[in-house]
Amino acid sequence: MNPLEKADQGSQRFRYIKLCIFFSGLSVFAQLYLFQPMLPMAAEHFNVSVGDTSLLVSSSTIGMALGLLFFAFKADSYSRKGLMTFSLVSSALLTIISTWIPSLSLLIAIGIFKGFVVSGVSAVALAYLTEEVSAAVIGTAISMYLSGNTIGGMSGRILATILAGEFGWRNAVLVIGIESLILGAIFWKLFPESKFFNPQKTDYHLKVKQMKFFLINPYMLRLYLIAALVMGVFVSVYNYLTFRLEAQPFSLSHFIIAFIFLMYIFGVFGTMTVGRLSKRIPANTILKGSILSMLVGALLLLSENLYILIFGLGLFTFSFFAAHTMASQMAALYAKRGKSSATSIYWLFYYFGSSILGSGTGYLLHSYSWNVFIAFLVISVVAALLLATANTSPKDKKN
Repeated sequence: MNPLEKADQGSQRFRYIKLCIFFSGLSVFAQLYLFQPMLPMAAEHFNVSVGDTSLLVSSSTIGMALGLLFFAFKADSYSRKGLMTFSLVSSALLTIISTWIPSLSLLIAIGIFKGFVVSGVSAVALAYLTEEVSAAVIGTAISMYLSGNTIGGMSGRILATILAGEFGWRNAVLVIGIESLILGAIFWKLFPESKFFNPQKTDYHLKVKQMKFFLINPYMLRLYLIAALVMGVFVSVYNYLTFRLEAQPFSLSHFIIAFIFLMYIFGVFGTMTVGRLSKRIPANTILKGSILSMLVGALLLLSENLYILIFGLGLFTFSFFAAHTMASQMAALYAKRGKSSATSIYWLFYYFGSSILGSGTGYLLHSYSWNVFIAFLVISVVAALLLATANTSPKDKKN
Protein backbone atom coordinates (compact mmCIF):
# COMPACT_ATOMS: atom_id res chain seq x y z
CA MET A 1 0.00 0.00 0.00
CA ASN A 2 1.21 3.49 -0.86
CA PRO A 3 2.11 5.26 2.41
CA LEU A 4 0.35 8.38 1.13
CA GLU A 5 -2.92 6.51 0.57
CA LYS A 6 -5.62 6.64 3.20
CA ALA A 7 -6.55 3.44 5.04
CA ASP A 8 -8.97 1.41 2.93
CA GLN A 9 -11.03 -1.75 3.15
CA GLY A 10 -8.89 -4.87 3.59
CA SER A 11 -5.69 -3.17 4.74
CA GLN A 12 -4.11 -4.03 8.09
CA ARG A 13 -4.03 -0.34 8.98
CA PHE A 14 -7.80 -0.07 8.47
CA ARG A 15 -8.38 -3.22 10.58
CA TYR A 16 -6.32 -1.79 13.44
CA ILE A 17 -8.10 1.57 13.18
CA LYS A 18 -11.53 -0.13 13.31
CA LEU A 19 -10.56 -2.37 16.25
CA CYS A 20 -8.95 0.38 18.34
CA ILE A 21 -11.55 3.04 17.59
CA PHE A 22 -14.16 0.49 18.69
CA PHE A 23 -12.23 -0.15 21.93
CA SER A 24 -11.94 3.58 22.59
CA GLY A 25 -15.72 4.00 22.35
CA LEU A 26 -16.18 0.91 24.52
CA SER A 27 -13.98 2.34 27.28
CA VAL A 28 -15.33 5.91 27.20
CA PHE A 29 -18.99 4.96 27.45
CA ALA A 30 -18.55 2.11 29.93
CA GLN A 31 -17.04 4.72 32.28
CA LEU A 32 -19.15 7.73 31.40
CA TYR A 33 -22.50 6.19 32.37
CA LEU A 34 -21.17 3.79 35.00
CA PHE A 35 -23.51 5.05 37.73
CA GLN A 36 -26.67 5.33 35.60
CA PRO A 37 -28.20 1.92 36.48
CA MET A 38 -27.22 2.37 40.14
CA LEU A 39 -29.07 5.68 40.66
CA PRO A 40 -31.84 4.15 42.85
CA MET A 41 -29.13 2.37 44.88
CA ALA A 42 -27.21 5.64 45.23
CA ALA A 43 -30.34 7.57 46.20
CA GLU A 44 -30.95 5.10 49.01
CA HIS A 45 -27.29 4.89 50.09
CA PHE A 46 -26.72 8.65 50.27
CA ASN A 47 -30.33 9.42 51.27
CA VAL A 48 -30.84 12.04 48.55
CA SER A 49 -33.43 12.75 45.81
CA VAL A 50 -33.67 11.33 42.29
CA GLY A 51 -32.43 14.60 40.79
CA ASP A 52 -29.48 14.76 43.19
CA THR A 53 -28.25 11.23 42.37
CA SER A 54 -28.51 12.00 38.65
CA LEU A 55 -25.54 14.34 39.21
CA LEU A 56 -23.37 11.21 39.39
CA VAL A 57 -24.10 10.80 35.68
CA SER A 58 -24.37 14.48 34.76
CA SER A 59 -21.05 15.32 36.44
CA SER A 60 -19.17 13.24 33.88
CA THR A 61 -21.10 14.70 30.96
CA ILE A 62 -20.59 18.26 32.31
CA GLY A 63 -16.86 17.46 32.50
CA MET A 64 -17.06 16.15 28.94
CA ALA A 65 -18.65 19.38 27.75
CA LEU A 66 -16.01 21.51 29.52
CA GLY A 67 -13.22 19.32 28.16
CA LEU A 68 -14.57 19.57 24.65
CA LEU A 69 -14.67 23.35 24.92
CA PHE A 70 -10.99 23.25 25.95
CA PHE A 71 -10.02 20.76 23.24
CA ALA A 72 -11.89 22.73 20.60
CA PHE A 73 -8.93 25.13 20.95
CA LYS A 74 -6.12 22.78 21.92
CA ALA A 75 -6.80 19.42 20.22
CA ASP A 76 -4.72 20.22 17.14
CA SER A 77 -1.69 20.97 19.35
CA TYR A 78 -1.35 17.31 20.32
CA SER A 79 -0.75 14.03 18.52
CA ARG A 80 -4.13 12.42 17.79
CA LYS A 81 -2.99 9.05 19.14
CA GLY A 82 -1.14 10.61 22.09
CA LEU A 83 -4.16 12.59 23.22
CA MET A 84 -6.55 9.64 22.89
CA THR A 85 -4.18 7.29 24.73
CA PHE A 86 -3.72 9.78 27.58
CA SER A 87 -7.49 10.22 27.84
CA LEU A 88 -8.22 6.48 27.96
CA VAL A 89 -5.53 5.63 30.54
CA SER A 90 -6.06 8.61 32.87
CA SER A 91 -9.84 8.23 32.90
CA ALA A 92 -9.47 4.52 33.75
CA LEU A 93 -7.22 5.42 36.69
CA LEU A 94 -9.79 7.97 37.94
CA THR A 95 -12.51 5.31 37.73
CA ILE A 96 -10.36 2.96 39.81
CA ILE A 97 -9.71 5.73 42.36
CA SER A 98 -13.50 6.26 42.63
CA THR A 99 -13.71 2.86 44.28
CA TRP A 100 -12.44 4.32 47.56
CA ILE A 101 -14.38 7.61 47.61
CA PRO A 102 -17.02 7.69 50.41
CA SER A 103 -18.58 11.11 49.73
CA LEU A 104 -21.25 11.85 47.09
CA SER A 105 -19.94 15.39 46.53
CA LEU A 106 -16.37 14.13 46.03
CA LEU A 107 -17.60 11.42 43.64
CA ILE A 108 -19.38 14.13 41.64
CA ALA A 109 -16.18 16.23 41.57
CA ILE A 110 -14.13 13.25 40.34
CA GLY A 111 -16.83 12.62 37.74
CA ILE A 112 -16.36 16.14 36.36
CA PHE A 113 -12.58 15.66 36.18
CA LYS A 114 -12.94 12.23 34.58
CA GLY A 115 -15.34 13.61 31.99
CA PHE A 116 -12.85 16.38 31.22
CA VAL A 117 -9.90 14.05 30.57
CA VAL A 118 -11.88 11.44 28.62
CA SER A 119 -13.24 14.17 26.33
CA GLY A 120 -9.90 14.04 24.51
CA VAL A 121 -11.13 10.91 22.73
CA SER A 122 -14.40 12.43 21.51
CA ALA A 123 -12.65 15.69 20.57
CA VAL A 124 -10.47 14.08 17.90
CA ALA A 125 -11.84 10.61 17.06
CA LEU A 126 -14.10 11.73 14.21
CA ALA A 127 -11.46 14.15 12.95
CA TYR A 128 -8.88 11.31 12.93
CA LEU A 129 -11.22 9.04 10.97
CA THR A 130 -12.04 11.65 8.33
CA GLU A 131 -8.30 12.42 7.96
CA GLU A 132 -6.93 8.88 7.88
CA VAL A 133 -9.67 6.70 6.36
CA SER A 134 -10.66 6.49 2.69
CA ALA A 135 -13.90 8.28 1.82
CA ALA A 136 -15.33 5.00 0.51
CA VAL A 137 -15.29 3.43 3.99
CA ILE A 138 -15.58 6.48 6.26
CA GLY A 139 -19.20 5.59 7.09
CA THR A 140 -18.11 2.11 8.17
CA ALA A 141 -15.31 3.51 10.35
CA ILE A 142 -17.57 6.08 12.06
CA SER A 143 -20.22 3.41 12.60
CA MET A 144 -17.59 1.19 14.24
CA TYR A 145 -16.65 3.99 16.65
CA LEU A 146 -20.26 4.71 17.54
CA SER A 147 -20.96 0.96 17.89
CA GLY A 148 -18.17 0.89 20.47
CA ASN A 149 -19.91 3.76 22.25
CA THR A 150 -23.17 1.81 22.18
CA ILE A 151 -21.80 -1.54 23.34
CA GLY A 152 -19.65 0.19 25.96
CA GLY A 153 -22.70 1.96 27.32
CA MET A 154 -24.72 -1.26 27.36
CA SER A 155 -22.09 -3.60 28.80
CA GLY A 156 -20.97 -1.04 31.38
CA ARG A 157 -24.51 -0.55 32.65
CA ILE A 158 -25.37 -4.26 32.76
CA LEU A 159 -22.05 -5.28 34.32
CA ALA A 160 -22.25 -2.45 36.88
CA THR A 161 -25.79 -3.41 37.89
CA ILE A 162 -25.07 -7.12 38.28
CA LEU A 163 -21.75 -6.60 40.09
CA ALA A 164 -23.22 -3.94 42.36
CA GLY A 165 -26.08 -6.25 43.28
CA GLU A 166 -23.74 -9.17 44.03
CA PHE A 167 -20.58 -7.54 45.38
CA GLY A 168 -21.43 -3.89 46.10
CA TRP A 169 -21.08 -0.75 43.99
CA ARG A 170 -17.40 -0.21 44.85
CA ASN A 171 -16.36 -3.54 43.33
CA ALA A 172 -18.48 -2.79 40.27
CA VAL A 173 -16.59 0.49 39.79
CA LEU A 174 -13.24 -1.26 40.30
CA VAL A 175 -13.90 -3.96 37.69
CA ILE A 176 -14.96 -1.45 35.03
CA GLY A 177 -11.94 0.73 35.84
CA ILE A 178 -9.54 -2.21 35.38
CA GLU A 179 -11.30 -3.28 32.16
CA SER A 180 -10.94 0.28 30.81
CA LEU A 181 -7.26 0.39 31.73
CA ILE A 182 -6.65 -2.83 29.74
CA LEU A 183 -8.50 -1.37 26.73
CA GLY A 184 -6.34 1.78 27.00
CA ALA A 185 -3.17 -0.34 26.95
CA ILE A 186 -4.34 -2.23 23.85
CA PHE A 187 -5.18 1.08 22.15
CA TRP A 188 -1.70 2.48 22.93
CA LYS A 189 -0.06 -0.64 21.47
CA LEU A 190 -2.07 -1.08 18.25
CA PHE A 191 -3.64 2.22 17.18
CA PRO A 192 -1.87 3.64 14.07
CA GLU A 193 -0.24 7.06 14.29
CA SER A 194 -1.63 9.79 12.04
CA LYS A 195 -0.21 10.07 8.50
CA PHE A 196 -2.22 13.07 7.39
CA PHE A 197 -2.03 15.24 10.51
CA ASN A 198 0.84 16.82 12.40
CA PRO A 199 0.44 18.66 15.73
CA GLN A 200 0.57 22.40 15.23
CA LYS A 201 0.75 25.43 17.46
CA THR A 202 -2.70 26.70 18.28
CA ASP A 203 -3.74 29.74 16.29
CA TYR A 204 -6.38 31.10 18.66
CA HIS A 205 -7.57 33.73 16.22
CA LEU A 206 -8.14 31.05 13.56
CA LYS A 207 -9.86 28.74 16.07
CA VAL A 208 -12.25 31.44 17.20
CA LYS A 209 -12.97 32.29 13.56
CA GLN A 210 -13.65 28.60 12.75
CA MET A 211 -15.86 28.13 15.80
CA LYS A 212 -17.77 31.31 15.05
CA PHE A 213 -18.32 30.07 11.49
CA PHE A 214 -19.76 26.75 12.70
CA LEU A 215 -21.90 28.39 15.40
CA ILE A 216 -23.50 30.91 13.04
CA ASN A 217 -23.73 28.53 10.08
CA PRO A 218 -27.46 27.55 10.03
CA TYR A 219 -26.78 24.04 8.73
CA MET A 220 -24.24 23.20 11.45
CA LEU A 221 -26.11 25.00 14.24
CA ARG A 222 -29.24 22.96 13.52
CA LEU A 223 -27.18 19.74 13.67
CA TYR A 224 -25.71 20.84 17.00
CA LEU A 225 -29.14 21.59 18.47
CA ILE A 226 -30.49 18.26 17.19
CA ALA A 227 -27.59 16.50 18.95
CA ALA A 228 -28.35 18.30 22.24
CA LEU A 229 -32.06 17.51 22.11
CA VAL A 230 -31.95 13.85 21.10
CA MET A 231 -29.10 13.06 23.52
CA GLY A 232 -30.84 14.85 26.38
CA VAL A 233 -34.02 12.89 25.73
CA PHE A 234 -32.15 9.59 25.42
CA VAL A 235 -30.21 10.03 28.68
CA SER A 236 -33.38 11.12 30.48
CA VAL A 237 -35.16 7.89 29.55
CA TYR A 238 -32.30 5.63 30.61
CA ASN A 239 -31.61 7.65 33.79
CA TYR A 240 -35.12 7.26 35.16
CA LEU A 241 -36.64 4.18 33.52
CA THR A 242 -35.29 2.09 36.42
CA PHE A 243 -37.46 4.06 38.86
CA ARG A 244 -40.49 3.52 36.61
CA LEU A 245 -39.95 -0.23 36.32
CA GLU A 246 -39.39 -0.68 40.06
CA ALA A 247 -42.74 1.01 40.78
CA GLN A 248 -46.32 -0.12 40.12
CA PRO A 249 -47.66 -1.56 37.84
CA PHE A 250 -44.38 -3.30 36.88
CA SER A 251 -42.63 -3.90 40.23
CA LEU A 252 -39.60 -5.53 38.60
CA SER A 253 -36.53 -6.61 40.57
CA HIS A 254 -33.25 -4.71 40.25
CA PHE A 255 -31.60 -7.77 38.66
CA ILE A 256 -34.26 -8.07 35.94
CA ILE A 257 -34.17 -4.32 35.26
CA ALA A 258 -30.40 -4.59 34.59
CA PHE A 259 -31.15 -6.54 31.43
CA ILE A 260 -33.33 -3.71 30.11
CA PHE A 261 -29.98 -2.21 29.06
CA LEU A 262 -29.69 -5.04 26.52
CA MET A 263 -31.90 -2.72 24.48
CA TYR A 264 -28.61 -1.03 23.60
CA ILE A 265 -28.11 -3.87 21.13
CA PHE A 266 -30.76 -2.15 19.03
CA GLY A 267 -28.54 0.93 19.15
CA VAL A 268 -25.74 -1.08 17.52
CA PHE A 269 -28.18 -2.10 14.77
CA GLY A 270 -29.24 1.54 14.37
CA THR A 271 -25.63 2.66 13.94
CA MET A 272 -24.80 -0.14 11.49
CA THR A 273 -28.01 0.38 9.49
CA VAL A 274 -27.23 4.06 9.00
CA GLY A 275 -23.68 3.18 7.90
CA ARG A 276 -25.15 1.11 5.07
CA LEU A 277 -28.11 3.32 4.15
CA SER A 278 -25.97 6.47 3.94
CA LYS A 279 -24.42 5.14 0.73
CA ARG A 280 -27.83 5.08 -1.01
CA ILE A 281 -30.17 7.53 0.74
CA PRO A 282 -29.67 11.29 1.33
CA ALA A 283 -28.25 11.92 4.77
CA ASN A 284 -30.95 14.31 5.95
CA THR A 285 -33.71 11.93 4.85
CA ILE A 286 -32.20 9.28 7.13
CA LEU A 287 -31.89 11.83 9.94
CA LYS A 288 -35.54 12.91 9.70
CA GLY A 289 -36.76 9.31 9.50
CA SER A 290 -34.68 8.36 12.55
CA ILE A 291 -36.01 11.23 14.66
CA LEU A 292 -39.60 10.50 13.63
CA SER A 293 -39.12 6.86 14.62
CA MET A 294 -37.61 8.01 17.94
CA LEU A 295 -40.77 10.04 18.55
CA VAL A 296 -42.96 6.96 18.08
CA GLY A 297 -40.75 4.97 20.46
CA ALA A 298 -41.00 7.71 23.12
CA LEU A 299 -44.81 7.72 22.90
CA LEU A 300 -44.90 3.94 23.46
CA LEU A 301 -43.08 4.46 26.79
CA LEU A 302 -46.39 5.81 28.13
CA SER A 303 -47.84 2.29 28.02
CA GLU A 304 -48.48 0.30 31.22
CA ASN A 305 -48.10 -2.91 29.25
CA LEU A 306 -44.54 -4.15 29.83
CA TYR A 307 -44.20 -5.72 26.36
CA ILE A 308 -45.34 -2.57 24.58
CA LEU A 309 -42.99 -0.49 26.74
CA ILE A 310 -40.01 -2.76 25.95
CA PHE A 311 -40.84 -2.66 22.23
CA GLY A 312 -41.04 1.14 22.45
CA LEU A 313 -37.70 1.27 24.24
CA GLY A 314 -36.08 -0.88 21.54
CA LEU A 315 -37.46 1.35 18.77
CA PHE A 316 -36.49 4.48 20.70
CA THR A 317 -32.91 3.21 21.22
CA PHE A 318 -32.48 2.06 17.61
CA SER A 319 -33.73 5.42 16.37
CA PHE A 320 -31.61 7.54 18.70
CA PHE A 321 -28.37 5.88 17.65
CA ALA A 322 -29.35 6.10 14.00
CA ALA A 323 -30.08 9.84 14.38
CA HIS A 324 -26.89 10.49 16.36
CA THR A 325 -24.73 8.53 13.90
CA MET A 326 -26.18 10.43 10.96
CA ALA A 327 -25.96 13.88 12.58
CA SER A 328 -22.34 13.39 13.72
CA GLN A 329 -21.33 12.08 10.29
CA MET A 330 -23.02 15.05 8.58
CA ALA A 331 -21.19 17.49 10.86
CA ALA A 332 -17.79 15.81 10.37
CA LEU A 333 -18.09 15.62 6.58
CA TYR A 334 -19.46 19.16 6.15
CA ALA A 335 -16.36 20.74 7.71
CA LYS A 336 -13.67 20.91 5.05
CA ARG A 337 -11.30 22.72 7.43
CA GLY A 338 -11.32 22.92 11.21
CA LYS A 339 -12.68 19.39 11.57
CA SER A 340 -11.62 19.07 15.20
CA SER A 341 -13.40 22.37 15.97
CA ALA A 342 -16.54 21.26 14.17
CA THR A 343 -16.70 17.87 15.87
CA SER A 344 -15.75 19.28 19.29
CA ILE A 345 -18.65 21.71 19.11
CA TYR A 346 -20.93 18.82 18.10
CA TRP A 347 -19.90 16.84 21.20
CA LEU A 348 -20.10 20.00 23.32
CA PHE A 349 -23.79 20.43 22.46
CA TYR A 350 -24.33 16.67 22.75
CA TYR A 351 -23.05 16.51 26.32
CA PHE A 352 -24.59 19.78 27.45
CA GLY A 353 -27.90 18.33 26.26
CA SER A 354 -27.18 15.18 28.25
CA SER A 355 -26.26 17.16 31.38
CA ILE A 356 -29.02 19.76 31.34
CA LEU A 357 -31.95 17.61 30.23
CA GLY A 358 -30.60 14.50 31.97
CA SER A 359 -30.71 16.17 35.40
CA GLY A 360 -33.52 18.66 34.79
CA THR A 361 -36.01 15.99 33.77
CA GLY A 362 -35.24 14.12 37.02
CA TYR A 363 -36.62 17.02 39.05
CA LEU A 364 -39.59 17.15 36.64
CA LEU A 365 -40.31 13.46 37.24
CA HIS A 366 -39.91 13.88 41.01
CA SER A 367 -42.40 16.78 41.07
CA TYR A 368 -44.99 15.44 38.64
CA SER A 369 -45.52 12.07 36.96
CA TRP A 370 -44.11 9.71 34.35
CA ASN A 371 -46.69 10.91 31.81
CA VAL A 372 -45.68 14.57 32.26
CA PHE A 373 -42.02 13.51 32.02
CA ILE A 374 -42.62 11.67 28.71
CA ALA A 375 -44.74 14.55 27.36
CA PHE A 376 -41.80 16.94 27.89
CA LEU A 377 -39.45 14.51 26.11
CA VAL A 378 -41.88 14.17 23.18
CA ILE A 379 -41.93 17.97 22.78
CA SER A 380 -38.12 17.96 22.71
CA VAL A 381 -38.04 15.26 19.99
CA VAL A 382 -40.61 17.20 17.92
CA ALA A 383 -38.33 20.26 18.15
CA ALA A 384 -35.42 18.14 16.86
CA LEU A 385 -37.60 16.89 13.99
CA LEU A 386 -38.51 20.45 13.00
CA LEU A 387 -34.81 21.39 12.98
CA ALA A 388 -33.98 18.38 10.78
CA THR A 389 -36.81 19.28 8.40
CA ALA A 390 -35.31 22.77 8.03
CA ASN A 391 -31.91 21.25 7.24
CA THR A 392 -32.82 19.75 3.89
CA SER A 393 -29.53 20.58 2.22
CA PRO A 394 -26.28 22.39 3.12
CA LYS A 395 -26.86 25.44 0.94
CA ASP A 396 -24.58 27.58 3.06
CA LYS A 397 -21.08 28.12 1.78
CA LYS A 398 -18.72 25.56 3.29
CA ASN A 399 -15.69 26.69 5.23
